[in-house]
Amino acid sequence: MPAGLKRDASPGDRKDAVLSATRTLQLEAEGLSALKAALASELVSSFAAALETLRECKGRVIVTGMGKSGHVGLKVAATLSSTGTPAYFVHPSEASHGDLGMITSDDIVLAFSWSGETVELGNIVSYSRRFAVPLIAVTSNADSTLAQQAEIVLALPQVKEACPHGLAPTTSTLMQLALGDCLAIALLESKGFTAVDFKALHPGGQLGARLKFVSDLMHKGDRLPIADMDLVMSEAIVIMTEKALGCLGVVDGHGQLMGIITDGDLRRNMGGALLTRRAGDVMTPGPKTVAPDLLASAALELINSSSITALFVVEDGRPVGIIHVHDLLRAGVA
Repeated sequence: MPAGLKRDASPGDRKDAVLSATRTLQLEAEGLSALKAALASELVSSFAAALETLRECKGRVIVTGMGKSGHVGLKVAATLSSTGTPAYFVHPSEASHGDLGMITSDDIVLAFSWSGETVELGNIVSYSRRFAVPLIAVTSNADSTLAQQAEIVLALPQVKEACPHGLAPTTSTLMQLALGDCLAIALLESKGFTAVDFKALHPGGQLGARLKFVSDLMHKGDRLPIADMDLVMSEAIVIMTEKALGCLGVVDGHGQLMGIITDGDLRRNMGGALLTRRAGDVMTPGPKTVAPDLLASAALELINSSSITALFVVEDGRPVGIIHVHDLLRAGVA
């Protein structure tokens, strides 16, 4: 066997590994269950108070924590910011060397510390007391130094870590992270933060693509394949071919969309008289349509569920655009 390569794990080793993993998941699940129970009982008042304080914040939410709690704080700050609550993370040690100047009297400090006795938090806590910056503590020790200094204490249930030595933060950090998500989502819902708001904060990547609107991707103007109901099919097919979108919208004299002609309709009506027939006689009436302000992801779901390739975009019954499945896929909507 080449140097540096290990043999495949034995069946016994694999079994032990799976048992370890499932034990970890079980202990962490128990922690989340304990948190859920606490939120329905002893944490009701403090969670509601924290939510109201954060919602009324005129500045930003300053999230802080040390070690693994700090890593949790980084993620919580990012989640708050992306869901409509301006927030950023201040490292406790950096705060002691000038970053306290980033905190204003309009801000709120959200501090994570499982023990509540994290020495490095001392200066940021003292600063918040000195300048009357509201302090929300997330800790498992309601009698800790941090809890005693805070206006609001979110006291997490004390649970067993998944680490067999009870040392590595595992269950505890998962519970802190979950509580941060609870705060962020409750704030999102209470503020009426919508998908439109979300789009403004997430313009890039696949998420940004999914949050585009139909109006952002549709063909319009001269690109629209449209024909009058009385147009003969010899001319209608020319329009359909030129626009190259695989279909043709059929409108009445008032510009209302009455039907659609697809490649399938042409095949079904193929015959010597096809070219002399009228578009209104060949069309399939009542085509599926969407509004311009529909999310692109919802349009793709409708296209997939209907087994079609394109949708006309209408306002007040009039076609203003058309969106093709290829447009959605090219934009990264999936």
